[in-house]
Amino acid sequence: MFKLFLLFAILPIVEISILVNVGEQIGGWYTVAIVILTAFAGAHLVRQQGLSTLMHAQQKMQAGTMPGQEMAEGLLLVIAGVLLVTPGFVTDGIGFLLSLPVTRPLIAKGLVKHLSLKVINPSFNGNFTQQGYQQSHTTGESDDIIEGEFERKDKPLNPALKDDLRKPE
Repeated sequence: MFKLFLLFAILPIVEISILVNVGEQIGGWYTVAIVILTAFAGAHLVRQQGLSTLMHAQQKMQAGTMPGQEMAEGLLLVIAGVLLVTPGFVTDGIGFLLSLPVTRPLIAKGLVKHLSLKVINPSFNGNFTQQGYQQSHTTGESDDIIEGEFERKDKPLNPALKDDLRKPE
């Protein structure tokens, strides 16, 4: 909590001081123009990379695998989008770092590894215990096939129609 407070208290001060120093060097209007251009360029890059990441995630889901890497990259792109539209050079630098297709997958892998994301498979067939879960072993057959026996017991809806029902021979 204290670290977040420091981040939100110190980052704006750093951004303002950098903007003032750059404004003194190249002029205020040029500094404003650079900030606006980086926001537009960043928004375009985040949109393009977001669509690409979404397509990769859909391909993985259609193949039946969990798109964990793509989910992490999508989260990084959301953060990058917020940082890129925030005025300032430090936030733009971090935003571009998170949105570039060269650095984003590396950061996402580190994020996934650091957070140790655990996803329970939808076809989970186990029992939960205090230590976690205990996986039951399957026979390797398709999950679409259910073996069993049944007995058909037809009951007529209307007793008057009882004679019309034929019993299987």
